[in-house]
Amino acid sequence: MRNALKLALMSLSLLGAAAVQAQIPALANCTRSANLLACVDGEGNAYSVNTVGSTIYLRGFEAAGKRYWAQTNSRYGQLTFFTGIASDGEAWVGYNRRVGWTTINRFSSSGGSSAKFTCSRITGC
Repeated sequence: MRNALKLALMSLSLLGAAAVQAQIPALANCTRSANLLACVDGEGNAYSVNTVGSTIYLRGFEAAGKRYWAQTNSRYGQLTFFTGIASDGEAWVGYNRRVGWTTINRFSSSGGSSAKFTCSRITGC
């Protein structure tokens, strides 16, 4: 899985966590407004998360690959579908489904990556 996709999935997961920066101060330096979160980490990666209704727009820059990426997430109850594209042409699709305290995640990308994994608030991913 490419770094941009990992960063996008992690940033979406971080939206649901309260006081993330207080718990993990080295993760990223973030600025937040009512519906926009913009972050930069110590490696030079940058991303923003904009919420409009039940749609989440993610944009970012991956320092290691020197590429820009964008992802759109659409939420329907406990199910979230996402699609993304990077400046090098890689594209990805997937979904997250919440079942109680567990999240079932599945994605595939044009770069050949695909995975299905489960995350729990108690045991992690």
